[in-house]
Amino acid sequence: MAGENATGILDARVIESALAAAHRAASLVRGTTSPNPPVGAAIVTETGEILGVGATEPPGGRHAEIVALDYVGTAARGAHVVVTLEPCNHQGRTGPCSQALIDAGVASVLYLHADPNAIASGGAQRLREAGIAVSHLADLAAPDDELGPWLRATAMGRVHVTAKFAQSLDGFSAASDGTSQWITGVPARQRVHQDRSTRDAIVIGTGTALADNPSLTARYIDGNGETAYYDSQPRRVVIGSADLSGCSNLQRLGFHQFADIPSALTALWEDGCRDVLVEGGPRLLSSFFASGYVDAVQAYIAPLLLGRGRSVLAAALGPGLADGSRFELTSVEKLDDDLLLTMLPS
Repeated sequence: MAGENATGILDARVIESALAAAHRAASLVRGTTSPNPPVGAAIVTETGEILGVGATEPPGGRHAEIVALDYVGTAARGAHVVVTLEPCNHQGRTGPCSQALIDAGVASVLYLHADPNAIASGGAQRLREAGIAVSHLADLAAPDDELGPWLRATAMGRVHVTAKFAQSLDGFSAASDGTSQWITGVPARQRVHQDRSTRDAIVIGTGTALADNPSLTARYIDGNGETAYYDSQPRRVVIGSADLSGCSNLQRLGFHQFADIPSALTALWEDGCRDVLVEGGPRLLSSFFASGYVDAVQAYIAPLLLGRGRSVLAAALGPGLADGSRFELTSVEKLDDDLLLTMLPS
């Protein structure tokens, strides 16, 4: 049995099933909850029957545990709660989840990640003091689950930045004549739009804005072949001082413009953002890497050789290998002929 003190509370297979349900619920609300975390909770019986599942509502709404408790009602008494984040112990716009679980009479609480927020943490201890069995499932935690960006942002005290780019096998984001549409295929581009819908903001530079006139929306093709939009749309952010009055799509949809990276990240944090995606060109990506603001990388790799062209980065990060940014591969996703590599700093 993985997880501290988990033995004797629930069977490993029950925990695995409940945790999978909690993850699914949390993944569906990612991009809608900031500055709160996208948490999932499942209430189960000792035999593994899932009584109810909940996920964090938009700011001001219920936390995941409360959603699940409200759904289950009195059946929660004597049941077990598996949640992706330690229940909060804080009175904010909503009451502390730890107290709600105590009042509901649950038998045990098993949580995946400890809460790094000093204001809200302490729920596990409060539950133990009330006589509820508590287990921290630390061994089952993955760094790239739906809570990863929020956890790292909270620990850093600034927004979590994922740098995203598409490239050929030999490291070029565009051909020597400047063409870049399309390096990757349709499934990879669909994956980008789905990912956008889970982010708080998309960040580009003024060069990309002026060259591409992008919309920076999260969209897909519906069953009728028409363009549709995800319910959750990220903020559109442009960094740089150039005049963008000619960017008709951004002007129509609305956007935020900042002169430099630090001011953008500060403003986004203060506005409640925790998880942002940088889709800028080589110059902006180089600036983010050189400034040490890249916390994760998404690299879409196409089975294409160009020989020469425009590099993913506009400038080298240093003259030697030791000066580069090294990352640890956390997942590989095959998208038809393309690959999506997700990486965290090593």
